Amino acid sequence: MKRIFIATALAATCLLNTQAADEYTITPEWQAAIEKIAPEKAMATPKKERSLLVFSLITGFDHKVTPKTSAVVKLLGEKSGAWKVVESNDIEQFTPENLKAYDAVVLNNNCPTGKDRDIFRDVLINLVDKHGAAYKDLPLAEREAKAKALLASLMSYVENGGGLIALHGAIANFNYNDDFSAMMGGSFHFHPAAQELALNVVDKEHPLTKCFGNKPFVHKDEPYLFNRAYEKMNFKPLLEMDMSNIKDKRLDKLPTMKRYTAWIKRHGKGHVFYCSPSHFPASFDQPALLHFMLGGIQYALGDLECDDAPVK
Repeated sequence: MKRIFIATALAATCLLNTQAADEYTITPEWQAAIEKIAPEKAMATPKKERSLLVFSLITGFDHKVTPKTSAVVKLLGEKSGAWKVVESNDIEQFTPENLKAYDAVVLNNNCPTGKDRDIFRDVLINLVDKHGAAYKDLPLAEREAKAKALLASLMSYVENGGGLIALHGAIANFNYNDDFSAMMGGSFHFHPAAQELALNVVDKEHPLTKCFGNKPFVHKDEPYLFNRAYEKMNFKPLLEMDMSNIKDKRLDKLPTMKRYTAWIKRHGKGHVFYCSPSHFPASFDQPALLHFMLGGIQYALGDLECDDAPVK
């Protein structure tokens, strides 16, 4: 009897592990299902052939959805003809010379968790043995300077007309840098436990949110909260989180304000799109989110013109 119990328990554990793995595994069946519900056409005609850098390097918190998020971005571009994707986790892509090859950059769930919360410093300094073998023999001063130069290059790229898309945890990149926070529209603060969330459309007439049909977008996700530049709200909000059922003692210490989860904004000549959904791949099963991402990325590329005036 004991052996039967152990065997049954092991079988149940294996099943649970398989189910957990399957949720994040990219299969032909999953790709076919997403392609079937993805938008047929771009929301706006591309002004030229667009190239999109998708950067998915993980040095901190490992969002297991990251590979599927990257696959969704690639599929949306391929099916609609709105862009072509170049995938790279090499920080050298962020030099001024290399960024010239791209119309926009996607920061995909890069969520540094170390003392700096800076992915360039992770590669070059904090985790150089794991992520930056090519740099470990450089003097520390040179690596420090390079980390600063790469961030300055990204900031200048957007300032001068490049597009920037940050997906879910990627807003935590350079999380303590006030200039990046201002460009991004905010910095990651914390999130209560993952739960079912209702995201309400801010402007039902906005071209980026018509896909939701003025209905709440309900899905399971991490309810992200933001600080630093967020309180200035220097962006055009698109989705607002219903906070009525979210419980967390830390919320009591926060100022009362609307809690947005997606927005667009100008930065210099460039366009920025932040989309918090989603921590879980099941969110992509809803066509509305795919339409929303397509439109937001086209806005960042400069192909979709729409109201991006900051909230008053």
